[in-house]
Amino acid sequence: MTYCVGLRLEKGLVFMSDTRTNSGVDNISQFKKLFTWSKPGERVITIMTAGNLATTQTVVSLLDERTKAPEDRSPSILDAPSMFDVARQVGELLRDVIRTASPTGERADSTFDATIMLGGQIRGGGARLFLIYPEGNFLEASTDTPFFQIGETKYGRPIIIRGYDRTMSMEDAVKLLMVSFDSTLKANLSVGLPLDLQVIERDVFEPAHEHRVTHDD
Repeated sequence: MTYCVGLRLEKGLVFMSDTRTNSGVDNISQFKKLFTWSKPGERVITIMTAGNLATTQTVVSLLDERTKAPEDRSPSILDAPSMFDVARQVGELLRDVIRTASPTGERADSTFDATIMLGGQIRGGGARLFLIYPEGNFLEASTDTPFFQIGETKYGRPIIIRGYDRTMSMEDAVKLLMVSFDSTLKANLSVGLPLDLQVIERDVFEPAHEHRVTHDD
């Protein structure tokens, strides 16, 4: 299972994800779910993933390859003019990967489904946060919906709703997410440590803080 949260604040964006992808008495797997690309001084882009691991790893690998092959005609998120265009690129890529993996028809797609949270900032625009669905369409965080969750959301959501304030400091936002994740970890064994944390401050265009929260932290 998975639990990932992205908060949009006046001061920027805060992301946190767990690393557990499978859980059982003798079968526990851990994989990174938070990935970042940046051009310091110009843009910073972060995604978090949930769903079929093969699908999400393929999407991340393709995004990474496109940023390293400028001669390739495939669009790169490091060249997109806006975060909206980045969301469109990632949505189209996610949809195409799922279609390729499940050629037998729409009913088979659920086996390969994945959801992606995307956030970041490109110079000339504000910090933006998107939730991208398997079909390739997406929603953007707004004043009314200032945060997104993917995965095992129900145990940590009430805490965020009660404590969130768009004017809160980054430190308080991190504390809020830690309490939300602690509640989820204790209630559901399919979500597990370590946790990956990232803070993106507005108009900085590179991660201001990155940290992995381990069992002995």
